[in-house]
Amino acid sequence: MGIRTWLGVVLGAISIVLGSLTAHAQQQGGTLVMLVQPEPPSLASYLSTSGPIGLVAPKIYDGLLDYDKDLKAVPSLAESWTVSDDGLTVTFKLRKGVTWHDGKPFTSADVQHTIMNVLKKVHPRGPNSFKEVTAVDTPDDHTAIFRLANPAPYMMRSFGSYESPIVPKHLLEGQDPKSASIANKPVGTGPFKFVEWKKGQYIRLDKNENYWKEGLPYLDRIVGRFIPDASTRTAAMEKGEVHYGAYGAIPNVDVVRLRELDSIGVTTDGYAMINPVSLIEFNTTQPPFDNPAIRKAISLTLDRQFLIDNIWFGYGKPATSALSSSYAATGLYAPGMPNYPAKPDVEAAKKVLDDAGIKPDANGVRATAVLDLIPYGEDWRRAGEYMKQALGDIGIKLDLRYEDVPTWLKRVYADYDFRMNVNYFYQLPDPVLGVHRHYGTDQIRQGTHFVNSSRYSNPKLDALLSSGAKEPDAAKRSAMYKEIQEILANDMPVVNLHEMKFLTVFNSKLKGHDASGFGAYGSFDRTWFDK
Repeated sequence: MGIRTWLGVVLGAISIVLGSLTAHAQQQGGTLVMLVQPEPPSLASYLSTSGPIGLVAPKIYDGLLDYDKDLKAVPSLAESWTVSDDGLTVTFKLRKGVTWHDGKPFTSADVQHTIMNVLKKVHPRGPNSFKEVTAVDTPDDHTAIFRLANPAPYMMRSFGSYESPIVPKHLLEGQDPKSASIANKPVGTGPFKFVEWKKGQYIRLDKNENYWKEGLPYLDRIVGRFIPDASTRTAAMEKGEVHYGAYGAIPNVDVVRLRELDSIGVTTDGYAMINPVSLIEFNTTQPPFDNPAIRKAISLTLDRQFLIDNIWFGYGKPATSALSSSYAATGLYAPGMPNYPAKPDVEAAKKVLDDAGIKPDANGVRATAVLDLIPYGEDWRRAGEYMKQALGDIGIKLDLRYEDVPTWLKRVYADYDFRMNVNYFYQLPDPVLGVHRHYGTDQIRQGTHFVNSSRYSNPKLDALLSSGAKEPDAAKRSAMYKEIQEILANDMPVVNLHEMKFLTVFNSKLKGHDASGFGAYGSFDRTWFDK
Protein backbone atom coordinates (compact mmCIF):
# COMPACT_ATOMS: atom_id res chain seq x y z
CA MET A 1 0.00 0.00 0.00
CA GLY A 2 1.46 3.36 -0.99
CA ILE A 3 1.36 6.60 0.96
CA ARG A 4 -2.21 7.81 1.31
CA THR A 5 -2.91 11.46 0.62
CA TRP A 6 -5.98 13.61 0.98
CA LEU A 7 -5.26 16.40 -1.50
CA GLY A 8 -8.64 15.83 -3.13
CA VAL A 9 -10.26 16.69 0.17
CA VAL A 10 -8.42 20.02 0.14
CA LEU A 11 -9.80 20.91 -3.28
CA GLY A 12 -13.28 19.82 -2.22
CA ALA A 13 -13.15 21.98 0.88
CA ILE A 14 -12.01 25.00 -1.14
CA SER A 15 -14.91 24.48 -3.53
CA ILE A 16 -17.39 24.30 -0.66
CA VAL A 17 -16.09 27.50 0.92
CA LEU A 18 -16.08 29.44 -2.37
CA GLY A 19 -19.61 28.28 -3.13
CA SER A 20 -20.75 29.21 0.34
CA LEU A 21 -19.22 32.67 0.06
CA THR A 22 -21.04 33.30 -3.21
CA ALA A 23 -24.40 32.02 -1.98
CA HIS A 24 -24.47 33.90 1.29
CA ALA A 25 -22.53 37.08 0.63
CA GLN A 26 -25.62 39.16 1.37
CA GLN A 27 -26.34 37.49 4.69
CA GLN A 28 -23.18 38.44 6.56
CA GLY A 29 -23.18 40.13 9.92
CA GLY A 30 -25.38 40.02 12.96
CA THR A 31 -25.12 38.64 16.47
CA LEU A 32 -25.91 35.05 17.29
CA VAL A 33 -27.21 34.55 20.82
CA MET A 34 -26.79 30.95 21.88
CA LEU A 35 -27.61 29.18 25.11
CA VAL A 36 -24.59 27.92 27.03
CA GLN A 37 -26.10 25.72 29.71
CA PRO A 38 -24.85 25.61 32.37
CA GLU A 39 -22.17 28.28 32.74
CA PRO A 40 -18.82 26.62 31.97
CA PRO A 41 -16.24 26.10 34.70
CA SER A 42 -13.55 27.58 32.42
CA LEU A 43 -12.76 27.89 28.71
CA ALA A 44 -9.77 25.55 28.91
CA SER A 45 -10.85 22.92 26.39
CA TYR A 46 -7.31 21.54 26.51
CA LEU A 47 -7.97 20.60 30.17
CA SER A 48 -11.62 19.61 30.28
CA THR A 49 -14.23 18.15 27.95
CA SER A 50 -17.08 19.58 30.03
CA GLY A 51 -19.98 20.13 27.66
CA PRO A 52 -20.46 23.89 28.19
CA ILE A 53 -16.77 24.46 27.39
CA GLY A 54 -17.27 22.57 24.14
CA LEU A 55 -20.00 24.99 23.09
CA VAL A 56 -17.67 28.00 23.26
CA ALA A 57 -14.01 27.00 22.86
CA PRO A 58 -14.18 25.56 19.29
CA LYS A 59 -15.25 28.98 18.08
CA ILE A 60 -11.95 30.34 19.45
CA TYR A 61 -9.50 27.49 18.84
CA ASP A 62 -8.86 25.50 15.65
CA GLY A 63 -7.77 21.90 15.30
CA LEU A 64 -5.46 20.45 12.70
CA LEU A 65 -8.51 18.94 11.01
CA ASP A 66 -12.26 19.28 10.96
CA TYR A 67 -14.85 16.62 10.10
CA ASP A 68 -17.80 16.94 7.78
CA LYS A 69 -21.29 15.60 8.38
CA ASP A 70 -20.23 12.24 6.94
CA LEU A 71 -17.45 12.23 9.60
CA LYS A 72 -14.74 12.49 6.94
CA ALA A 73 -11.65 14.50 7.81
CA VAL A 74 -11.26 17.86 6.07
CA PRO A 75 -8.40 20.38 6.32
CA SER A 76 -8.21 23.03 8.99
CA LEU A 77 -4.85 24.23 10.34
CA ALA A 78 -3.35 21.36 8.37
CA GLU A 79 -3.73 21.83 4.61
CA SER A 80 -2.88 18.20 3.85
CA TRP A 81 -1.51 15.11 5.54
CA THR A 82 0.09 11.79 4.68
CA VAL A 83 0.44 8.49 6.52
CA SER A 84 3.44 6.26 5.87
CA ASP A 85 3.07 2.69 4.64
CA ASP A 86 3.87 1.26 8.08
CA GLY A 87 1.51 3.67 9.86
CA LEU A 88 4.31 4.95 12.09
CA THR A 89 4.69 8.44 10.61
CA VAL A 90 1.98 11.03 10.01
CA THR A 91 3.12 14.22 8.29
CA PHE A 92 0.99 17.37 8.40
CA LYS A 93 1.60 20.28 6.06
CA LEU A 94 0.42 23.34 7.97
CA ARG A 95 -1.38 26.36 6.64
CA LYS A 96 0.76 29.49 6.09
CA GLY A 97 -0.19 33.00 7.08
CA VAL A 98 -2.21 32.00 10.13
CA THR A 99 -1.90 34.21 13.21
CA TRP A 100 -3.01 33.87 16.80
CA HIS A 101 -5.56 36.36 18.05
CA ASP A 102 -2.72 38.34 19.66
CA GLY A 103 -0.98 38.70 16.28
CA LYS A 104 1.79 36.13 16.80
CA PRO A 105 2.36 33.67 13.92
CA PHE A 106 1.09 30.10 14.16
CA THR A 107 3.85 27.54 13.50
CA SER A 108 4.66 23.86 13.85
CA ALA A 109 6.17 24.63 17.27
CA ASP A 110 2.62 25.29 18.52
CA VAL A 111 1.53 21.88 17.27
CA GLN A 112 4.49 20.14 18.90
CA HIS A 113 3.93 21.88 22.24
CA THR A 114 0.19 21.25 22.19
CA ILE A 115 0.48 17.52 21.57
CA MET A 116 3.52 16.64 23.67
CA ASN A 117 3.25 19.06 26.59
CA VAL A 118 -0.48 19.68 26.90
CA LEU A 119 -2.85 17.14 25.36
CA LYS A 120 -0.75 14.06 26.14
CA LYS A 121 -0.40 15.18 29.74
CA VAL A 122 -3.51 16.99 30.96
CA HIS A 123 -6.37 16.45 28.50
CA PRO A 124 -8.97 13.85 29.56
CA ARG A 125 -8.70 11.89 26.31
CA GLY A 126 -5.34 13.06 24.97
CA PRO A 127 -3.27 10.38 26.74
CA ASN A 128 -5.27 7.74 24.85
CA SER A 129 -5.68 9.62 21.58
CA PHE A 130 -1.94 10.29 21.35
CA LYS A 131 -0.63 7.37 23.38
CA GLU A 132 1.48 6.05 20.53
CA VAL A 133 3.00 9.44 19.67
CA THR A 134 6.63 9.43 20.83
CA ALA A 135 7.64 12.73 19.23
CA VAL A 136 6.46 15.54 16.96
CA ASP A 137 9.27 16.72 14.70
CA THR A 138 9.24 20.26 13.29
CA PRO A 139 11.70 20.43 10.35
CA ASP A 140 10.26 23.81 9.39
CA ASP A 141 7.57 26.22 10.56
CA HIS A 142 4.89 24.60 8.43
CA THR A 143 5.59 20.87 8.79
CA ALA A 144 4.73 18.70 11.81
CA ILE A 145 5.77 15.05 11.70
CA PHE A 146 4.17 12.70 14.23
CA ARG A 147 6.37 9.72 15.17
CA LEU A 148 4.42 6.72 16.48
CA ALA A 149 5.54 3.65 18.43
CA ASN A 150 2.68 1.63 16.92
CA PRO A 151 0.09 2.33 14.22
CA ALA A 152 -2.88 4.25 15.61
CA PRO A 153 -5.50 4.74 12.89
CA TYR A 154 -8.04 5.90 15.49
CA MET A 155 -5.83 8.94 16.12
CA MET A 156 -6.91 10.44 12.81
CA ARG A 157 -10.39 10.92 14.29
CA SER A 158 -9.10 13.09 17.14
CA PHE A 159 -7.79 16.26 15.50
CA GLY A 160 -10.90 18.45 15.63
CA SER A 161 -10.97 21.74 17.49
CA TYR A 162 -13.28 20.34 20.17
CA GLU A 163 -11.26 17.20 20.76
CA SER A 164 -7.70 18.53 20.28
CA PRO A 165 -7.50 22.34 20.22
CA ILE A 166 -4.15 23.69 19.10
CA VAL A 167 -2.98 26.18 21.72
CA PRO A 168 -0.29 28.91 21.60
CA LYS A 169 3.14 27.79 22.77
CA HIS A 170 4.23 31.36 23.49
CA LEU A 171 1.47 31.72 26.11
CA LEU A 172 1.89 28.28 27.72
CA GLU A 173 5.57 27.41 27.57
CA GLY A 174 7.11 27.21 31.03
CA GLN A 175 3.71 27.22 32.72
CA ASP A 176 1.58 24.54 34.28
CA PRO A 177 -1.33 24.20 31.80
CA LYS A 178 -3.68 23.64 34.73
CA SER A 179 -3.08 27.14 36.08
CA ALA A 180 -2.25 29.16 32.94
CA SER A 181 -4.09 32.45 32.54
CA ILE A 182 -5.45 31.62 29.07
CA ALA A 183 -7.88 29.18 30.71
CA ASN A 184 -10.40 32.01 31.06
CA LYS A 185 -8.91 34.46 28.53
CA PRO A 186 -8.33 32.15 25.57
CA VAL A 187 -6.20 33.11 22.59
CA GLY A 188 -6.73 30.96 19.52
CA THR A 189 -6.56 31.03 15.73
CA GLY A 190 -10.30 30.45 15.24
CA PRO A 191 -13.03 32.54 13.62
CA PHE A 192 -14.04 34.35 16.81
CA LYS A 193 -11.96 36.17 19.42
CA PHE A 194 -12.69 36.13 23.12
CA VAL A 195 -13.79 39.58 24.33
CA GLU A 196 -15.56 39.32 27.67
CA TRP A 197 -16.93 36.90 30.26
CA LYS A 198 -19.48 38.50 32.55
CA LYS A 199 -19.95 35.90 35.25
CA GLY A 200 -23.47 34.68 35.65
CA GLN A 201 -24.62 36.41 32.47
CA TYR A 202 -22.77 35.81 29.21
CA ILE A 203 -19.57 35.21 27.23
CA ARG A 204 -18.95 37.47 24.26
CA LEU A 205 -16.91 36.51 21.18
CA ASP A 206 -16.30 38.92 18.29
CA LYS A 207 -15.43 38.23 14.67
CA ASN A 208 -11.75 37.56 13.97
CA GLU A 209 -11.09 40.04 11.16
CA ASN A 210 -7.82 38.27 10.37
CA TYR A 211 -9.22 34.76 10.17
CA TRP A 212 -7.32 32.58 7.72
CA LYS A 213 -10.50 31.56 5.84
CA GLU A 214 -11.00 34.55 3.59
CA GLY A 215 -14.47 36.04 3.90
CA LEU A 216 -15.31 34.13 7.05
CA PRO A 217 -16.84 34.14 9.57
CA TYR A 218 -20.16 35.59 8.46
CA LEU A 219 -21.35 36.59 11.92
CA ASP A 220 -20.11 39.72 13.67
CA ARG A 221 -20.48 38.30 17.14
CA ILE A 222 -21.53 35.31 19.22
CA VAL A 223 -22.96 35.81 22.69
CA GLY A 224 -23.29 32.75 24.89
CA ARG A 225 -25.98 33.39 27.50
CA PHE A 226 -26.32 31.57 30.81
CA ILE A 227 -29.95 31.14 31.86
CA PRO A 228 -30.26 28.78 34.83
CA ASP A 229 -34.05 28.42 34.76
CA ALA A 230 -35.30 25.96 32.13
CA SER A 231 -38.66 27.66 31.56
CA THR A 232 -36.91 31.01 31.04
CA ARG A 233 -34.62 29.43 28.44
CA THR A 234 -37.62 28.06 26.60
CA ALA A 235 -39.41 31.41 26.69
CA ALA A 236 -36.30 33.20 25.42
CA MET A 237 -36.08 30.80 22.48
CA GLU A 238 -39.77 31.17 21.67
CA LYS A 239 -39.56 34.99 21.75
CA GLY A 240 -36.46 35.07 19.54
CA GLU A 241 -34.24 36.48 22.30
CA VAL A 242 -31.90 33.54 21.80
CA HIS A 243 -31.34 31.76 18.51
CA TYR A 244 -29.70 28.44 19.35
CA GLY A 245 -29.73 25.82 22.09
CA ALA A 246 -28.14 22.36 22.03
CA TYR A 247 -27.39 19.45 24.38
CA GLY A 248 -30.65 19.68 26.28
CA ALA A 249 -30.55 23.45 26.81
CA ILE A 250 -34.25 23.38 25.91
CA PRO A 251 -35.83 20.49 27.86
CA ASN A 252 -37.35 17.78 25.69
CA VAL A 253 -40.73 18.34 27.33
CA ASP A 254 -40.74 21.87 25.85
CA VAL A 255 -39.30 20.82 22.50
CA VAL A 256 -42.44 18.78 21.88
CA ARG A 257 -44.38 22.05 21.77
CA LEU A 258 -41.77 24.35 20.18
CA ARG A 259 -41.14 22.07 17.21
CA GLU A 260 -44.66 22.84 15.95
CA LEU A 261 -43.81 26.56 15.52
CA ASP A 262 -42.73 27.87 12.10
CA SER A 263 -40.17 30.11 13.77
CA ILE A 264 -38.38 27.20 15.46
CA GLY A 265 -36.35 24.37 13.98
CA VAL A 266 -35.42 21.13 15.76
CA THR A 267 -32.84 18.56 14.70
CA THR A 268 -31.00 15.53 16.06
CA ASP A 269 -28.14 16.05 13.59
CA GLY A 270 -24.69 17.10 14.74
CA TYR A 271 -24.06 14.46 17.40
CA ALA A 272 -22.81 11.45 15.42
CA MET A 273 -19.17 12.28 16.11
CA ILE A 274 -19.56 12.15 19.88
CA ASN A 275 -21.73 9.06 20.48
CA PRO A 276 -23.08 10.04 23.95
CA VAL A 277 -24.17 7.50 26.58
CA SER A 278 -25.75 8.31 29.96
CA LEU A 279 -24.52 6.31 32.94
CA ILE A 280 -23.99 5.91 36.65
CA GLU A 281 -20.44 6.01 38.01
CA PHE A 282 -19.66 4.35 41.33
CA ASN A 283 -16.87 4.91 43.81
CA THR A 284 -15.65 1.32 43.70
CA THR A 285 -13.07 1.88 46.43
CA GLN A 286 -15.55 2.46 49.26
CA PRO A 287 -18.63 0.68 50.61
CA PRO A 288 -21.27 -0.05 49.62
CA PHE A 289 -20.20 0.13 45.98
CA ASP A 290 -16.90 -1.68 46.40
CA ASN A 291 -19.05 -4.82 46.05
CA PRO A 292 -19.90 -5.56 42.39
CA ALA A 293 -23.12 -7.29 43.48
CA ILE A 294 -24.81 -4.02 44.42
CA ARG A 295 -23.69 -2.41 41.18
CA LYS A 296 -25.14 -5.29 39.15
CA ALA A 297 -28.36 -5.17 41.17
CA ILE A 298 -28.79 -1.51 40.29
CA SER A 299 -28.36 -2.27 36.59
CA LEU A 300 -30.95 -5.05 36.84
CA THR A 301 -33.46 -2.75 38.59
CA LEU A 302 -33.50 0.37 36.45
CA ASP A 303 -36.02 0.67 33.65
CA ARG A 304 -34.02 2.21 30.83
CA GLN A 305 -36.97 2.51 28.48
CA PHE A 306 -38.95 4.34 31.16
CA LEU A 307 -36.13 6.90 31.41
CA ILE A 308 -36.12 7.37 27.65
CA ASP A 309 -39.89 7.66 27.33
CA ASN A 310 -40.60 9.82 30.36
CA ILE A 311 -37.46 11.90 30.91
CA TRP A 312 -36.16 12.26 27.36
CA PHE A 313 -39.54 11.91 25.59
CA GLY A 314 -38.61 8.99 23.40
CA TYR A 315 -35.22 10.25 22.22
CA GLY A 316 -32.65 7.55 22.84
CA LYS A 317 -32.01 3.82 22.96
CA PRO A 318 -31.45 1.54 25.98
CA ALA A 319 -27.81 0.75 26.70
CA THR A 320 -27.03 -2.94 26.51
CA SER A 321 -23.29 -2.96 27.13
CA ALA A 322 -20.29 -0.84 28.05
CA LEU A 323 -20.07 -0.05 24.33
CA SER A 324 -22.71 1.79 22.36
CA SER A 325 -24.53 -0.20 19.69
CA SER A 326 -23.21 2.45 17.28
CA TYR A 327 -20.03 0.38 17.21
CA ALA A 328 -21.93 -2.48 15.56
CA ALA A 329 -20.89 -1.16 12.16
CA THR A 330 -17.24 -1.66 13.09
CA GLY A 331 -17.79 -5.13 14.55
CA LEU A 332 -16.84 -4.08 18.08
CA TYR A 333 -20.25 -4.08 19.74
CA ALA A 334 -21.34 -7.34 21.39
CA PRO A 335 -25.09 -7.68 22.11
CA GLY A 336 -26.60 -9.79 24.85
CA MET A 337 -24.34 -8.76 27.72
CA PRO A 338 -25.37 -9.98 31.20
CA ASN A 339 -26.93 -7.60 33.73
CA TYR A 340 -28.42 -5.41 31.00
CA PRO A 341 -32.02 -6.71 30.95
CA ALA A 342 -34.49 -5.64 28.29
CA LYS A 343 -36.94 -4.99 31.14
CA PRO A 344 -36.18 -4.32 34.82
CA ASP A 345 -35.93 -7.46 36.94
CA VAL A 346 -36.39 -6.46 40.58
CA GLU A 347 -36.59 -10.02 41.86
CA ALA A 348 -33.33 -10.96 40.17
CA ALA A 349 -31.73 -7.84 41.67
CA LYS A 350 -32.90 -8.78 45.17
CA LYS A 351 -31.50 -12.30 44.73
CA VAL A 352 -28.11 -10.90 43.68
CA LEU A 353 -28.07 -8.80 46.84
CA ASP A 354 -29.25 -11.65 49.07
CA ASP A 355 -26.64 -14.02 47.64
CA ALA A 356 -23.95 -11.42 48.32
CA GLY A 357 -25.07 -11.09 51.94
CA ILE A 358 -26.41 -7.57 51.47
CA LYS A 359 -29.55 -8.04 53.57
CA PRO A 360 -32.29 -5.50 54.39
CA ASP A 361 -32.55 -4.13 57.92
CA ALA A 362 -35.77 -3.89 59.91
CA ASN A 363 -36.82 -0.95 57.73
CA GLY A 364 -36.07 -2.79 54.51
CA VAL A 365 -32.93 -0.74 53.83
CA ARG A 366 -29.89 -2.59 52.52
CA ALA A 367 -27.66 0.42 51.76
CA THR A 368 -27.72 4.22 51.74
CA ALA A 369 -25.90 6.64 49.47
CA VAL A 370 -25.92 10.11 47.98
CA LEU A 371 -26.50 10.28 44.23
CA ASP A 372 -24.68 13.28 42.74
CA LEU A 373 -26.49 14.59 39.66
CA ILE A 374 -24.65 16.13 36.74
CA PRO A 375 -25.71 19.81 36.93
CA TYR A 376 -26.82 20.12 33.31
CA GLY A 377 -30.52 20.78 33.71
CA GLU A 378 -33.91 19.58 34.81
CA ASP A 379 -33.86 16.32 32.87
CA TRP A 380 -31.08 15.05 35.12
CA ARG A 381 -32.95 16.05 38.26
CA ARG A 382 -35.98 14.14 37.06
CA ALA A 383 -33.83 11.13 36.21
CA GLY A 384 -32.41 11.22 39.73
CA GLU A 385 -35.89 11.32 41.22
CA TYR A 386 -36.84 8.22 39.24
CA MET A 387 -33.69 6.39 40.34
CA LYS A 388 -34.35 7.25 43.96
CA GLN A 389 -37.80 5.72 43.71
CA ALA A 390 -36.76 2.66 41.67
CA LEU A 391 -33.78 1.72 43.83
CA GLY A 392 -35.90 2.07 46.94
CA ASP A 393 -37.71 -1.05 45.69
CA ILE A 394 -34.58 -3.13 46.30
CA GLY A 395 -33.67 -1.47 49.59
CA ILE A 396 -31.17 1.13 48.38
CA LYS A 397 -32.01 4.49 49.93
CA LEU A 398 -30.75 7.49 47.99
CA ASP A 399 -30.44 11.18 48.74
CA LEU A 400 -30.01 13.48 45.74
CA ARG A 401 -27.40 16.22 45.52
CA TYR A 402 -27.34 18.90 42.81
CA GLU A 403 -24.48 21.43 42.78
CA ASP A 404 -22.94 23.88 40.32
CA VAL A 405 -20.56 22.61 37.65
CA PRO A 406 -17.20 23.49 39.26
CA THR A 407 -18.26 22.00 42.60
CA TRP A 408 -19.55 18.83 40.94
CA LEU A 409 -16.43 18.38 38.83
CA LYS A 410 -14.17 18.90 41.84
CA ARG A 411 -16.19 16.51 44.01
CA VAL A 412 -16.19 13.70 41.44
CA TYR A 413 -12.85 14.01 39.64
CA ALA A 414 -10.55 15.82 42.05
CA ASP A 415 -11.68 14.88 45.56
CA TYR A 416 -13.38 11.53 44.82
CA ASP A 417 -15.89 12.65 47.45
CA PHE A 418 -18.89 10.74 46.10
CA ARG A 419 -20.51 7.32 46.20
CA MET A 420 -22.43 7.35 42.93
CA ASN A 421 -23.15 9.96 40.29
CA VAL A 422 -25.31 10.14 37.19
CA ASN A 423 -23.44 11.50 34.23
CA TYR A 424 -22.82 10.99 30.52
CA PHE A 425 -19.71 10.25 28.48
CA TYR A 426 -18.91 10.65 24.80
CA GLN A 427 -17.78 7.33 23.38
CA LEU A 428 -16.63 9.01 20.15
CA PRO A 429 -15.88 7.22 16.84
CA ASP A 430 -13.57 4.60 18.35
CA PRO A 431 -13.51 3.09 21.88
CA VAL A 432 -9.82 3.94 22.25
CA LEU A 433 -10.81 7.61 22.16
CA GLY A 434 -13.94 7.56 24.28
CA VAL A 435 -14.28 4.31 26.24
CA HIS A 436 -10.80 3.31 27.45
CA ARG A 437 -10.50 6.44 29.60
CA HIS A 438 -13.40 5.21 31.71
CA TYR A 439 -11.95 1.86 32.76
CA GLY A 440 -8.17 1.70 32.41
CA THR A 441 -6.05 1.74 35.56
CA ASP A 442 -3.80 4.28 33.85
CA GLN A 443 -6.85 6.54 33.57
CA ILE A 444 -7.15 7.00 37.32
CA ARG A 445 -5.88 10.56 36.95
CA GLN A 446 -6.94 12.61 39.94
CA GLY A 447 -8.03 16.11 38.94
CA THR A 448 -8.65 15.22 35.29
CA HIS A 449 -12.29 15.45 34.24
CA PHE A 450 -14.27 12.61 32.66
CA VAL A 451 -11.85 9.77 33.17
CA ASN A 452 -11.83 6.79 35.57
CA SER A 453 -13.31 8.42 38.67
CA SER A 454 -14.59 5.02 39.81
CA ARG A 455 -10.94 4.04 40.34
CA TYR A 456 -11.80 0.64 38.95
CA SER A 457 -8.71 -1.46 38.24
CA ASN A 458 -8.53 -4.86 36.56
CA PRO A 459 -5.14 -6.04 35.18
CA LYS A 460 -6.79 -8.45 32.72
CA LEU A 461 -8.96 -5.66 31.35
CA ASP A 462 -5.96 -3.32 31.14
CA ALA A 463 -4.13 -5.86 28.98
CA LEU A 464 -7.12 -6.25 26.68
CA LEU A 465 -7.54 -2.48 26.32
CA SER A 466 -3.88 -2.16 25.38
CA SER A 467 -4.04 -5.00 22.87
CA GLY A 468 -7.35 -3.83 21.41
CA ALA A 469 -5.95 -0.40 20.68
CA LYS A 470 -3.14 -1.84 18.54
CA GLU A 471 -4.73 -4.90 16.94
CA PRO A 472 -4.91 -4.43 13.14
CA ASP A 473 -6.90 -7.62 12.44
CA ALA A 474 -10.63 -6.78 12.54
CA ALA A 475 -11.77 -10.24 13.66
CA LYS A 476 -9.21 -10.43 16.46
CA ARG A 477 -10.03 -6.92 17.58
CA SER A 478 -13.73 -7.75 17.64
CA ALA A 479 -13.05 -10.79 19.87
CA MET A 480 -11.01 -8.65 22.25
CA TYR A 481 -13.76 -6.07 22.62
CA LYS A 482 -16.35 -8.77 23.20
CA GLU A 483 -14.26 -10.02 26.12
CA ILE A 484 -13.85 -6.44 27.35
CA GLN A 485 -17.62 -6.00 27.36
CA GLU A 486 -18.14 -9.30 29.18
CA ILE A 487 -15.70 -8.31 31.93
CA LEU A 488 -17.32 -4.91 32.37
CA ALA A 489 -20.85 -6.36 32.40
CA ASN A 490 -19.86 -8.67 35.25
CA ASP A 491 -17.74 -6.21 37.22
CA MET A 492 -20.10 -3.31 36.41
CA PRO A 493 -17.92 -0.39 37.60
CA VAL A 494 -20.24 1.78 35.52
CA VAL A 495 -23.92 1.17 34.75
CA ASN A 496 -24.67 2.45 31.26
CA LEU A 497 -28.24 3.73 30.99
CA HIS A 498 -29.08 4.89 27.49
CA GLU A 499 -27.58 5.90 24.19
CA MET A 500 -28.53 9.54 24.09
CA LYS A 501 -30.10 11.43 21.22
CA PHE A 502 -29.69 15.12 21.90
CA LEU A 503 -31.87 17.79 20.34
CA THR A 504 -30.75 21.09 18.89
CA VAL A 505 -33.37 23.85 18.89
CA PHE A 506 -32.77 26.91 16.73
CA ASN A 507 -34.38 29.96 15.17
CA SER A 508 -35.49 28.98 11.68
CA LYS A 509 -33.65 31.97 10.19
CA LEU A 510 -30.33 30.61 11.43
CA LYS A 511 -28.41 28.71 8.74
CA GLY A 512 -25.11 26.87 8.51
CA HIS A 513 -24.86 25.95 12.18
CA ASP A 514 -24.66 22.29 11.20
CA ALA A 515 -21.78 22.62 8.73
CA SER A 516 -19.40 20.59 10.89
CA GLY A 517 -19.78 17.00 11.98
CA PHE A 518 -19.39 18.32 15.52
CA GLY A 519 -22.62 20.32 15.30
CA ALA A 520 -22.83 22.66 18.30
CA TYR A 521 -19.15 21.95 19.02
CA GLY A 522 -18.20 23.29 15.60
CA SER A 523 -16.62 26.65 14.82
CA PHE A 524 -19.75 28.35 13.39
CA ASP A 525 -17.54 30.10 10.85
CA ARG A 526 -20.17 29.43 8.15
CA THR A 527 -23.22 30.25 10.28
CA TRP A 528 -25.46 33.08 9.05
CA PHE A 529 -28.94 34.55 9.30
CA ASP A 530 -31.42 34.41 6.46
CA LYS A 531 -32.74 37.95 6.62
